[in-house]
Amino acid sequence: MPKKEATKFLLRLDPTVMAAVKRWAEAELRSVNGQIEYILRDALTRRGVKLTDPEAAEEERPPDGT
Repeated sequence: MPKKEATKFLLRLDPTVMAAVKRWAEAELRSVNGQIEYILRDALTRRGVKLTDPEAAEEERPPDGT
């Protein structure tokens, strides 16, 4: 099964926030990108949001007009 490509987007952060995330990432031996994804996944989990495969979610959606 081929690896799914991650979505790319531009993120603007306050320099102090970026510096703090960079230090946190270094302390946990992650890249800044990996740390940001970790933070987002943790926040979503705490909110009770279940992560689903976008393709699987698309298959579960009923056809238009029903």
